[in-house]
Amino acid sequence: MLQRLLFGLITVTSLTLVGCANSPQQLSPQPKITTQLAPVGHGQPVSVRVVDGRPSPTLGSRGGLYPETALISVNGQDVLPKLQAQAEAAVRLLGFTPTTSPGAPQLTVTLAELKYQSPKEGLYVTEASIGATFKSDVSAGTRRYSGRYAASLNQRFGMSPNQETNTKLVSDVLSDALTRLFKDPSIGQLLSSQQ
Repeated sequence: MLQRLLFGLITVTSLTLVGCANSPQQLSPQPKITTQLAPVGHGQPVSVRVVDGRPSPTLGSRGGLYPETALISVNGQDVLPKLQAQAEAAVRLLGFTPTTSPGAPQLTVTLAELKYQSPKEGLYVTEASIGATFKSDVSAGTRRYSGRYAASLNQRFGMSPNQETNTKLVSDVLSDALTRLFKDPSIGQLLSSQQ
């Protein structure tokens, strides 16, 4: 009798832990440019703007016992200033000078997509697919250029990932996609052609 009671208690406890473990997570990622960039500019001014083009701050669900309450989100007001700082730093590495002057060539970086998907079935989150997509729009005089840059990561877990783990994973994917954008040689070429 005692064994059956203990087993029932353990089962209830483990289900409660799974339910609690998958509560909503508000992430605060730290995107970083992860590689050296070849300077192609000569100090020319460039207006740099970063915008959030996502339809929602929600990336997706962490799955688990209650997937509809285990949502992951990244607030645009939190991540945009960090992306802006990284974009300006990257423009400097490319040899340009970020400016707010009207009439300067413009680079607009749009966070087009940020998603987090985990398997729908099962109580435990054992893997997640994370993806980020940026869009670039360059205008210099009469010339225009646009590009899309995506990065993704498929991660397996031994146990349901905590907020710190998910923050690092989302940061890594954002950093990868942002670095791909600034490694596109067409951006630097178009900006440097405007003397």
